[in-house]
Amino acid sequence: MRSAWGMGVAAVLSLFAGGAAVAKPAVVVSVAPLHALVAGVMAGVGEPRLLVSGGASPHTYHLRPSDARALNEADVVFWMGEGLETFLVKPIEALGKQARSVELSEDAGLLMFPSREGGAWEPEAEGADHGGHVHGAGSHGAGSHGDASHAGHDHGAHDHGGDDMHAWLDPENARLIVRHAAGVLAEIDPANGLAYTANADRTVARIDALDAEMRSTLAPVRAVPFVVFHDAYQYLERRYGLHAVGSVTISPEQVPGARRLHEIREKIAASGARCVFSEPQFSASLVSTVTEGTPARTARLDPLGAAFEPGPVLYEKMMRDLAGSIRTCLAG
Repeated sequence: MRSAWGMGVAAVLSLFAGGAAVAKPAVVVSVAPLHALVAGVMAGVGEPRLLVSGGASPHTYHLRPSDARALNEADVVFWMGEGLETFLVKPIEALGKQARSVELSEDAGLLMFPSREGGAWEPEAEGADHGGHVHGAGSHGAGSHGDASHAGHDHGAHDHGGDDMHAWLDPENARLIVRHAAGVLAEIDPANGLAYTANADRTVARIDALDAEMRSTLAPVRAVPFVVFHDAYQYLERRYGLHAVGSVTISPEQVPGARRLHEIREKIAASGARCVFSEPQFSASLVSTVTEGTPARTARLDPLGAAFEPGPVLYEKMMRDLAGSIRTCLAG
């Protein structure tokens, strides 16, 4: 018969062993669309922590104390890069080797396009190609951008300064993010590697179906001109052949002045833009100002999925919402 002391020791050891078996990596993700993709990979294993939620914008976000604590406790942080989440640059530098920083714009083999700047891109919107390039194709994110919608893009080097960081709006990039996240998570948590791979397969299959659905939804409005609030949609435009001709603001961090609003009103008139889109993260009054007295309609686009509950299906809901808003407003 086992002694009480021996049974107690066995129970304690069992608790420690069980704890080690079920330990999950602490994962932090910057914005909701990326969080959704990583959450899909982690389904059944754990839940990543989202930093920028609701109607907040990563362009103007400031870390809260709870965010700082989550970063300090993280094993891995997924973010696009300093061109989007500037608020994360210094905190991630401070983490050092304590947590793995996954800068998706550099690490995941994404097709990236240089940022377009206000008046510099608007006159060229008739068909200019600014040339994409692939960043960081490696052991986790290497993938082919063989889709026909990318044909003709120049994948060479560029000197346009910063990249457009809204790369998740191309489903091909979303697939690469999923595969890269699965590889990273399997490295830091090999016990759940098979689960991450299987989840990635399922998530990519859903993205494939979503991509085909969006292509069908947007096909009837491919040639219809429109204006966006800020230039966040070129990945969506290029993927589905959409025809944005300008943006209300050149920089989302700055309120456009009277001159800029006058320029956009002229652009709306000259291009015959059928719709001007606002965003929930910014005041809609500017859109009302530039469309007043014009035949252009107004609607809302949300590249961050603010209207949806964070989780694995947010990405698909957000993309369908974008396609539906564009189709409804432009088809009118």
